[in-house]
Amino acid sequence: MAKFCSLFSSSDGNCTYIGCSQGGILIDVGVSAKRTEQALADINISPSAIEAIFVTHEHSDHIKGIRVFAERYGIKVYSSAGTLAGMEELNAVTAKTKTDVIPECGIEAGGMFIRAFRTPHDSRESTGYSIVTPDGKRLAVATDIGTVTEEIMNSVYGSDLILLESNHDIGMLQNGPYPYFLKQRILSNHGHLSNENCAKTAVKLMESGTTRFILGHLSKENNIPSLAYETTHAAMTMAGAKENIDYLLTVAGNNNPVIAL
Repeated sequence: MAKFCSLFSSSDGNCTYIGCSQGGILIDVGVSAKRTEQALADINISPSAIEAIFVTHEHSDHIKGIRVFAERYGIKVYSSAGTLAGMEELNAVTAKTKTDVIPECGIEAGGMFIRAFRTPHDSRESTGYSIVTPDGKRLAVATDIGTVTEEIMNSVYGSDLILLESNHDIGMLQNGPYPYFLKQRILSNHGHLSNENCAKTAVKLMESGTTRFILGHLSKENNIPSLAYETTHAAMTMAGAKENIDYLLTVAGNNNPVIAL
């Protein structure tokens, strides 16, 4: 049985645990090593059970604790070549850190098969990840995406569970305190996915067989968890689906439960 838990998911830090009986992996370590250790302890996972860390991109809210955590436990860090170069420039990994570029064909870790897919974001070479568990369950993490490309959709289509970005409400962002250039960056095709675009994507994925949705990477300034939830929930309802029957929907945040599949 696979287990999935979004330990942290916001502009303050991101880290996701995925595991099975053979071991586990983390996607991003965007908070301190100490906070990561505590979050894992809260779900009864030892850091020694983590066999690999996969990084989406080199922004600080995704790599803040990478070096200390990875070096402390001797865990190899995988990412795209561009992301690895970015982390090296930022000293987020050093010569002591075990690192490697994830092969295009994917790699096995913790008894699971992990494959990267390209995502449009204002970073070196950002990626999302699709994961296949030993019993054939398909999971996906797709955040920090300005728009849902054909490659993203092909990579996550038919997943049993997805952590999908629902970063901002467009109205809140446009009328909020951010400077104009930052608003334009977030709204661009290399920025972040809005509640509305998340909802449209979720409906398509539900129609492909996805039943578990976790909305993630919410902006504290430009979104509200209840608003993100209601936007996707309303779109699902309009599509004729019933929550808890056709799908399960949650918003990532503190004290997230472990989802078993």
